[in-house]
Amino acid sequence: MSEQDEPEAVAEGLDLDVLPGGARAAVEAVLMVVDEPVSELTLAATLVLPQERVHAILTELAAEYTEQQRGFELREVAGGWRVFSREALAPVVQRFVLDGQTARLTQAALETLAVIAYRQPIGRARVSAIRGVNVDGVVRTLTARGLVADVGQDPESGAILYGTTPFFLEKLGLRSLEELPPLAPYLPEDDAVAELVEEQQ
Repeated sequence: MSEQDEPEAVAEGLDLDVLPGGARAAVEAVLMVVDEPVSELTLAATLVLPQERVHAILTELAAEYTEQQRGFELREVAGGWRVFSREALAPVVQRFVLDGQTARLTQAALETLAVIAYRQPIGRARVSAIRGVNVDGVVRTLTARGLVADVGQDPESGAILYGTTPFFLEKLGLRSLEELPPLAPYLPEDDAVAELVEEQQ
């Protein structure tokens, strides 16, 4: 391989050939942390690989997971790829999720749920900006509990937008979101809070 053909990854200190599992493992590692479909182009740019090679790796992994009857599968959806629990195992996943319904929500989950309830539809990045922390895991928990759901996609960024569910209203004993109490009397003076209150009005 000439210097001209050497992958940019080496120059940037990201030599996939010396990483455990190489490029395949690198693709899998990224797939494990995304919570919305990631495009082949994004994966190729992130890992500094040709898009054709990324496509080949993804299709190989998808076929391998199916052949090995793993508990998860790799699907191409919404212009990207994402790992999902295998559809045939839905009863197992459902039982696990429902059994966890009795557990109390953490303070972080309650705060995130409040932001989504009052500002929906809203993306995770916006919720994170309001709360000042990453909320990816919390949103997954709230989704698994059936309190929030994917309600659309931001036309500009393509990010998933979240909103509350009928189950949320049921748990709070509300007929509609209009019955949510006003925020202002309960919140401290804070720029992010003030912005949220202003957007609610």
